[in-house]
Amino acid sequence: MAAERDDDLRRRYLRQQAELGGAEMVLSAPAAGEPRRRLPDPVPEEVPMAEKPKAEQPRAEQPKAGGEEPKWMKGAPAIPGPGLDAMPGIIPPELVALESLDRIAERIRSTYCCETLCPNRTNAVPGEGNPRARLMLVGEAPGQNEDEQGRPFIGAAGQLLTSILQAVELRREDVFIANVVKCRPPQNRKPLPHEVQSCIPYLWRQIELIRPAVLLAMGSTAAEALLGVKKSLGELRGKVHSYGGIPLVVTYHPAALLRNPNWKKPTWDDVRIARQLIDR
Repeated sequence: MAAERDDDLRRRYLRQQAELGGAEMVLSAPAAGEPRRRLPDPVPEEVPMAEKPKAEQPRAEQPKAGGEEPKWMKGAPAIPGPGLDAMPGIIPPELVALESLDRIAERIRSTYCCETLCPNRTNAVPGEGNPRARLMLVGEAPGQNEDEQGRPFIGAAGQLLTSILQAVELRREDVFIANVVKCRPPQNRKPLPHEVQSCIPYLWRQIELIRPAVLLAMGSTAAEALLGVKKSLGELRGKVHSYGGIPLVVTYHPAALLRNPNWKKPTWDDVRIARQLIDR
């Protein structure tokens, strides 16, 4: 009877080992006179057999910090490669002594820097905005509406600029807006080289005080004046230039978009490049 019980235990043990995935075992009968070896106790049959581990499912991608990507980033161009590397001009000592944007604005309004534009102005237009702006926009010169009110970009072009800023989640009060020259040229003509040369030190000092993260030059006059080159807008767009170590992006002037709506799409791309650079 004992031998039969041991044989039964062996069968149960081998069956359970096979179910558990164990290697096949062959047991030979013991030689005559050799004591039988005790086998491990079988696993109680009421205990369920362990299941094979399931294949690990791929983890769902976690949402990025800050929520969904902003709408303005949809289809936005990648940040382009580097362009020109320009250094600021030498700021006159009398402007270096002006330690705030308000003092610069006061000097612009109270003095003449050239004999062609300043005497004929209604109001000088120093610029306005956040003195600690991350984005600084630079245009060409004031127009009629700006000359009448002493504020930059308040006509139709200014309204369009405000809409563009809002589309990239910026308010006018978040940025600083200025022009290369601070007085209106007659009939809104392009500023002459000597007028730019006389007035631009004010802009240099404003940039030095604000130290924005990004500069956006709007129009060829602003781009050429800041970069110190004579190139077409097409040659200057599509690159990230450097002005004294500050990234500078070139785009069309908002007034040009009113004349040619086909330029709105490339301008939108340029502005989104500048907006991405702010967050770097």
